[in-house]
Amino acid sequence: MSTPVLSSPRRVAPPKSRWLAVVAALWLGACTGSPASEPASTQSPDPETQLERGAAEAPESQQFAYFAGGCFWGVEHYLEQMDGVLAVESGYMGGTTDNPTYDDVLTHATGHLETVRVRYDPAKVQYRELAKRFFEIHDPTQQDGQGPDIGNQYLSAVFAVDDAQKKDTQELIEILRKRGYDVATTVRGAADFWIAEGYHQDYYARTGKTPYCHARVRRFDD
Repeated sequence: MSTPVLSSPRRVAPPKSRWLAVVAALWLGACTGSPASEPASTQSPDPETQLERGAAEAPESQQFAYFAGGCFWGVEHYLEQMDGVLAVESGYMGGTTDNPTYDDVLTHATGHLETVRVRYDPAKVQYRELAKRFFEIHDPTQQDGQGPDIGNQYLSAVFAVDDAQKKDTQELIEILRKRGYDVATTVRGAADFWIAEGYHQDYYARTGKTPYCHARVRRFDD
């Protein structure tokens, strides 16, 4: 089975600088939620909640996948609609900073990508199907971000937890390249996953809005 990767984030009181970061990100079209519109209790997930313990306590029948494809709101939105997907959580992976906050990632200095952790039942959906959907809901050929979101935190990447996931991903990339897609997606090993602030979780489901830089484009035969 796939090995979950879990790191618990610290509690973070929203600093004054967050307001400036949010305003700047909105102006640039970045993936941002306004903390002012969220209840105080959602600002930082409680490390004792099931959301935080999810990977560590998941039964053996569940497996995990990690995808980065631009703003995690849109990736989360589309992947959680798939049958067999039990939960999708937004967070950060791939960088060198421990306990990163959204403000930290906005500086482009942490190396982290906006990433989703997909918890799924392999008896109902296989990893390869999740990876296919991932390649269809974002533009895997964009090299500098995703849509209007430009920056190293928005790069396209798959974080494989084992050789099987790596093999499936590489095979799908090769299929796309043979079909003329200049795929920019990188395949990396899964590292520590740092869950994002509460106001980023299930953003579109909670707000009723729709993704602004993600849409499904069928790139495979099925």
